[in-house]
Amino acid sequence: MNFTKPDKKILVAGALVGAAVGAWAGSRSREYVSSGEVPSLIDWDGARTFARRMNTQDRLSGQVREELDASYKRLVAQSSPIVAEYTGMELPYDLTGVYAFDRMDWVDANIRNFQTLFEPIEQLNPLRDEKQASAFNVAWGTVNQRVLTAEIGILLGYLGRRVLGQYDMTLLGREPVEGGRLYFVHPNIQNVERNLRLPSEEFRLWLALHEVTHAFEFEANPWLQDYFNSLLKEYITFLNRDAEHLKRGLDGLKIFWRRARNGETLTGNWFEYVMNEEQRDLFSRMQAMMSVVEGYSNHVMNAVGRDLIPSYEVISRRFERRLRQRTFVEVMFARITGLDVKMEQYRKGEAFINELVEAGGHDLAKRVWEGPEMLPTLQEINEPQQWIRRARSGSRIIT
Repeated sequence: MNFTKPDKKILVAGALVGAAVGAWAGSRSREYVSSGEVPSLIDWDGARTFARRMNTQDRLSGQVREELDASYKRLVAQSSPIVAEYTGMELPYDLTGVYAFDRMDWVDANIRNFQTLFEPIEQLNPLRDEKQASAFNVAWGTVNQRVLTAEIGILLGYLGRRVLGQYDMTLLGREPVEGGRLYFVHPNIQNVERNLRLPSEEFRLWLALHEVTHAFEFEANPWLQDYFNSLLKEYITFLNRDAEHLKRGLDGLKIFWRRARNGETLTGNWFEYVMNEEQRDLFSRMQAMMSVVEGYSNHVMNAVGRDLIPSYEVISRRFERRLRQRTFVEVMFARITGLDVKMEQYRKGEAFINELVEAGGHDLAKRVWEGPEMLPTLQEINEPQQWIRRARSGSRIIT
């Protein structure tokens, strides 16, 4: 194996960056120590600032926003009875929470969601257990905070430029919002329409069918939201245990090293290497659930859209090409963040639902919504005939 000598300019730059971070962390640590406070795991205002820098353009004005809200509400109202007829599901209430967003609207809404999701994790901050944290520990915690803040901010900033629509579900005990909330990120939708030369009204109806189906999935099947929240709580329990390992210093790090060595034969994403067997099982269940949720929505969007939308074939073909034509930077970012795993599982989820429909019609496919025990495993998603045999035999998985 050949090694090249590092460039002196890179070494000098690295030293300057390290010195700057060290000086900044030292300054911040003195502030925390003198005030008796400890740095939080994530600075949410800082994360928002990172995301804002990536999304300063195309803000919606008040009048434009009102007109777009009305337009997207009209599309959702048009889609709802069509989705209801195809799926055989009924909503407990009308979908009235429909909003046109610009990119920063989407970032703000999801920062609130992330804060709710991370609130239990914030309690795991090891500095909280120290009656009087040392300057070194506070400085290290401050650096960690800065890194996590940047990661969250950049991820939200990137997604804010790409997400087209979103169904906002209830997470971890938040009070449900009657009628649900559907967001349409208008600047991103406009960009796709312009770049792919798509008819606006028909493309937006196609998107509305997808997001409305998500609302039906979760609101017509209340167990699904409860099940998803139970998976999140289980995940946080595992994080709690891992935080306890990290408090043990080098001895704790050895646990993660052994996990990585034991996971050398895995073929999944990089973060699976530091999971134990229980965590990988949970990760698989979460992936399987989201694969079905997204796959079913894509199936409905396409099955209904094919007969409803005159330019469906053009929209579908060009949009699929857009998903596959990514720059090198986008590909690497997706691999680092795990978004590539997410997109691949969504494709497999749609293929799974399509095979179920082909084998037994939509009545067979919608049996996945009977309860958690009828959700497929990842193995069944990869081999749909396994799930079909299980469903027809009356067998159920105990979750």
